[in-house]
Amino acid sequence: MCGIAGIISTQPTDISLSRLKLMSDTLAHRGPDGEGAWINAGHKAGFSHRRLAVIDLSTQSAQPMHYMGRYTITYNGELYNYQQLRTELNKSGFHFHTASDTEVILAAYACYGKECLQHFDGMFAFAIWDEAEQVLFAARDRFGEKPFYYHHHQDRLIFASEMKAIWAAGAPKQLDELMMLHYLSLGTVQHPSDQSITFFTGINTLPPSHHLIFRHGRLTIEKYWDIDKQIENHIEEKNALERLEHLLATAVQSRMISDIPLGCSLSGGLDSSTVLFHMKHSQRHGVKSFSAVFPGFEKDESSMIQHIANQLQAANISCTPTSDELVRDFQKLIYHQEEPFPSSSIYAQYCVFQLAKENGIRVLLDGQGADEVLAGYHRHIHWLLQEKIARFKFGSFIREKKKLQSNDIPFQWQPINYLASYLPSIAATALEKKAFRETYEHADFSVDFISQLRKRFSNSLHKPVVTKLNDILYYDVMKRGLTDLLRFSDRNAMAHGCEARLPFLQHELVEFIFSLPSDFKLHQGYTKYLLRKLMDKKLPDTIVWSKDKVGFEPPQKTWMSSVAMIDFVQESKRTLVNEGILKAAVLDKQPDPRHAHEAANYDWRYLTMAQFIKPL
Repeated sequence: MCGIAGIISTQPTDISLSRLKLMSDTLAHRGPDGEGAWINAGHKAGFSHRRLAVIDLSTQSAQPMHYMGRYTITYNGELYNYQQLRTELNKSGFHFHTASDTEVILAAYACYGKECLQHFDGMFAFAIWDEAEQVLFAARDRFGEKPFYYHHHQDRLIFASEMKAIWAAGAPKQLDELMMLHYLSLGTVQHPSDQSITFFTGINTLPPSHHLIFRHGRLTIEKYWDIDKQIENHIEEKNALERLEHLLATAVQSRMISDIPLGCSLSGGLDSSTVLFHMKHSQRHGVKSFSAVFPGFEKDESSMIQHIANQLQAANISCTPTSDELVRDFQKLIYHQEEPFPSSSIYAQYCVFQLAKENGIRVLLDGQGADEVLAGYHRHIHWLLQEKIARFKFGSFIREKKKLQSNDIPFQWQPINYLASYLPSIAATALEKKAFRETYEHADFSVDFISQLRKRFSNSLHKPVVTKLNDILYYDVMKRGLTDLLRFSDRNAMAHGCEARLPFLQHELVEFIFSLPSDFKLHQGYTKYLLRKLMDKKLPDTIVWSKDKVGFEPPQKTWMSSVAMIDFVQESKRTLVNEGILKAAVLDKQPDPRHAHEAANYDWRYLTMAQFIKPL
């Protein structure tokens, strides 16, 4: 795990060691173990690197790294199958001078070209300069676990792990008002229809599963991998469970490759408990786990965390963030996240990584991604029911609906859902119109602010056409939802020089789960049905068959009701009023504290957005 940055330009004056140093200095938190810089002989390419040493701690594996006198790389991430690839490449005549995965990426590119990406199992963002071809090749992993930002202007490309490094190189810094409106009105932190757009004009992000080629000032971006959401694997439940067990155990084991100690994030839910279970059975000795707990809060999971930690003989260490600490650390959080975030849950995660670092652990495995892949959210339920209606499976629809009701699982089902089952395109359009109406009828927004954005806002709204459960899962995994969470996680981990590894995002595991019928995911009144069946009797029933969906959530409503937070929110509203974004009348409204995952969380959005109006 590291911080990467670079400049490619036909103008030699654009590239200097001092400018590369400025860029890498802003990324020091991502790589506390070393730094390096390089400029090619023709002064057309320059890389810098900050290193977090996890695999092959020797100086031989420092970056930027060179290979065959032709290729140079700056790389952030981990390649979990690098040892197998190394063996295969050895047989093809490639030689290695380090024990690192970095050199394996270089050799794979030399061997396969851009097709090397099809051979990688890992999380990564890297850039390779080919001196012979005078071309830059860069890529980001399949799900976007690792970030890659860039600024392209004329014949110059500046890239980095974080935007602050691009600004340090001289790129302009200006907020995108359309993105501001999407966030303030709808709470979205990503452009609805273009994944490359950020909150800052002129700075883009390379979407997950994409690579870019920059040759003689021309930028080309292509997608190299996708999930087939149409395929359906007709398989017996017993065989599906065996396959899931093999893939999940392998994913956990491969993500435990490390030359430094590692641990596990533990929330007390099924996903992180499953990861901890497989870690315990893989290394056969105690694992340190780290949690955020909130005694007295109705959604606190302290008892579940301690229960599973005791059963799996994990040494659990917990922290209890407070509202005063949130106020104290808010500017740090803004600095590291760089873009707005939807709730204080991000701060709780920030504190968990800080706790891990304080206890000598810099690599944490985590259960993130399971809800998006396995249909773990209650909002997925009505899409399953609509799929059954659309496929005329009325008996199955009635049975599943009754099971959900008997389990007291909250889900939305109204008469209009029957119509949406048969007319999904019209349903998607209706949701877009609803979002538009709610935004332009909102009492807080300045008329001048929203009127100038009316057409752009309308054209940018996008709701997916959902005909089956896999459609919404695909949207959550590949378009919006998971990609947001991965950005928060990367920034929170790297703020403390830590690394997060996510076994549920092993791509073969994801492909397998997507190939399964919907009833393997939502069945018998339970979300994540197949995972629950897999972990039955391996973990406590109170965790496996829990009917409550408790997100990773701090007591935000209580925090937002504190005097310090009320004053902070009021100050933030004033900033937005002075900028002409909110109406002055908003300053006379009573505070409206909300829970972290509650809708209409406007006070939190105003608080957060105002910090970006100020200089970062």
